[in-house]
Amino acid sequence: MTSSTPAIALSIAGSEATGGAGAQADLKTFEELGTFGIIALTCIVSFDPKNDWGHRFVPVAPQVIADQLEATQTAYAGSLDTVKLGMMGTPDTIATVAAALSNQEWKNVVLDPVLICKGQEPGAALDTDQALQAQLLPKATFVTPNHFEAEVLSGIEITTVEDLKEAARIIHEKSGAAVLAKGGVRLEGPDAVDVFFDGETLEVLATPKVGEVAVSGAGCSLAAAVTAELAKGVAPLEAARNAKAFVTEAIKHRVSSAAPFDAVYQGGTRV
Repeated sequence: MTSSTPAIALSIAGSEATGGAGAQADLKTFEELGTFGIIALTCIVSFDPKNDWGHRFVPVAPQVIADQLEATQTAYAGSLDTVKLGMMGTPDTIATVAAALSNQEWKNVVLDPVLICKGQEPGAALDTDQALQAQLLPKATFVTPNHFEAEVLSGIEITTVEDLKEAARIIHEKSGAAVLAKGGVRLEGPDAVDVFFDGETLEVLATPKVGEVAVSGAGCSLAAAVTAELAKGVAPLEAARNAKAFVTEAIKHRVSSAAPFDAVYQGGTRV
């Protein structure tokens, strides 16, 4: 990699219309961290201000997803080896993405396991969750579950840092991937705590909490920051540390709106 040929990072994710999360957050994170970002859209999510800001979810047709990935993988054949997987939304989308991933070898596959696709019926959401765990989790080299997702993937309740450590170990055993399990603001105490485990090294990453409420886009941006760092050749543990520092600044410089949630600002490190 030289200054004229940046590392390339692909995100396969959904669009989030307010700009705080999803593909928008991924692209902004990639740019801030010096990588050339590419997006393949899986769905479009727009919150409904007339219905308590609930999710409106529209999947992208599987063939359109396949076409996007065909174009990207052909255009950057030989130089694209790092991908982040965000919101998939449907079993058909997961099958399409899994097939496309199998068309080449990857150095880094970062899975942000969005297990509940809001806006779906419970049965459809469960089908999506099961498909994700069966088809995408085995392909991951790095997994970034939030508190809820870590509980689901590990099968244990997480109320303490020790629980989070155990969950990270279980998810690693299940996937073979490095794990950054996110406790964030959901664990009691003054710090936002995440746990990294790769089968050998276990490290607790803690920073003082910035408020007590989760901020839109924090999880997407953390996984995207890990992806960007890995694309540049940074080792997994250092990528996790760098991503944690990046997102902490993004949370500190959050953006408010008329929506009932704030959004991270990826340019926080420049403020």
